[in-house]
Amino acid sequence: MSDTILLEVGDGIARLTLNRPASLNAVNAEMAVRWRDLALQVTSDPSTGAILLDAAGPAFCAGGDVVEMATGAAGGSGLTALASVIGAGITAFSEGDVPIVACAQGAVAGGGLGLMLVADYIVASETATFCSKYADVGLTPDLGVTTFLPRAVGERRALQLLLSDLVLDARTALEWGLISEVTTPDAAAARAEQVARSWLGNRAFGQARRLVRAGADRPLAENLADEAATIGARLDTGQARTRIEAFLARRSRR
Repeated sequence: MSDTILLEVGDGIARLTLNRPASLNAVNAEMAVRWRDLALQVTSDPSTGAILLDAAGPAFCAGGDVVEMATGAAGGSGLTALASVIGAGITAFSEGDVPIVACAQGAVAGGGLGLMLVADYIVASETATFCSKYADVGLTPDLGVTTFLPRAVGERRALQLLLSDLVLDARTALEWGLISEVTTPDAAAARAEQVARSWLGNRAFGQARRLVRAGADRPLAENLADEAATIGARLDTGQARTRIEAFLARRSRR
């Protein structure tokens, strides 16, 4: 089994750790398959209440493995196939009903932006930097970057990042809306886990993230219908009824 991405499951949290630190966690073919397979596995497991995405070493992800691209014999068709494999994992994460928190440190570049932005909440270390780098190697964005990046920061800023050599530090990335919060390097991992644990035991969080993700790409009427069906289904769960009763009891004591 590949160790390019580590999986640790416990207490309802599935932790996926990008694990090619010597290559700044750049994605190669082996890692692409592992990403897809783990995405399908954890998002389909009913015991998964939250997903925590982090990385080993000094960087979160430097994008695709340019060395492998340059030395591989498959050429452009091989790169297309590789991006499609990773894309299948991104789709599983994005369309699922399990909330995701990412913990980012060091370089987040190229396709690494797409892997990071599949998360719903992003905790970044003060050491984190964010850049495109696609144009530096004469390539175009992939791995969901042209979808997720404009959603996060707006079209104008997305183009500014993609069409220049601009590098954002963590504080600027926070101001842009690219990430959710900035912490010290020592606190980032614990904070990301705290966020993940805050989602456990309440499936409404997962359904809310699914509705938001899906709603960005479909007509209002379709999203309204999905919202109506989903909130009705939630009302009929024991979890919702217990929480409603607790809410009413608190209000009656005021």
